[in-house]
Amino acid sequence: MSFIAVIPARAASTRLPGKPLLDICGKPMVVRTAEQAAKSQASRVVVATDDPNIQMAVQEHGFEALLTRADHPTGTDRLAEVAAQLALAPDTIVVNVQGDEPLIDPAQINTVAQLLAQTPDASIATCATAIIDAAVLFNPNAVKVVCTHRQRALYFSRAPIPWARNALADGSQTLAPGLPALHHIGLYAYRTDFLKAYPGLQLGPLESFESLEQLRALENGYSIAVHIADTHPAAGVDTQEDLDRIREIFSNRL
Repeated sequence: MSFIAVIPARAASTRLPGKPLLDICGKPMVVRTAEQAAKSQASRVVVATDDPNIQMAVQEHGFEALLTRADHPTGTDRLAEVAAQLALAPDTIVVNVQGDEPLIDPAQINTVAQLLAQTPDASIATCATAIIDAAVLFNPNAVKVVCTHRQRALYFSRAPIPWARNALADGSQTLAPGLPALHHIGLYAYRTDFLKAYPGLQLGPLESFESLEQLRALENGYSIAVHIADTHPAAGVDTQEDLDRIREIFSNRL
């Protein structure tokens, strides 16, 4: 199995301005993420950014960084530009590693790449974990996914799916026993031929209303394979509280 890891790193962040360059025990967050990605089986780790300062910081720490356009509407569009800049072969597997996940497990990167390599009928592979807390099921910020018997994604939603009609008939927000509810993990592996096609795909109403870019693939007939992981990965950095927690973890490690 051969694949490359690409880390999109946008400068803009509403809650944490300049997030990719925020310091974590002496190194920028995006560099800490790249270090984790480099521990995977990826043959190449590339940071894709729209900011020359991020590009310079990444290169100063010995990692490859490409400057991409600033107007990409989604991370997948940014990866498509990277695939074009690197002139990747159509069958190359590209794993999208979020730049704000400095604790990402390298084994999980390998798993999603291997799943796509072993699933020739899929254009994308991703991960999910079983939902064991009703609060997650009903949280619109936690994306849910439902799958076929062959673990192909049927739909992604911010809504609580599948809907347990009988258990929720009284209006309560509970987790029905045995409900096959899955929390989607935002780690993706793509085939390069799909990435090249993605910017030209029609934007559908499902993606527009849910604001979930992976729905564009489903709406246009592409297959997404889903790996059901035993545990949920370490949380990324979205808030100052997240950053403080990550800094403490790294400080204890060092």
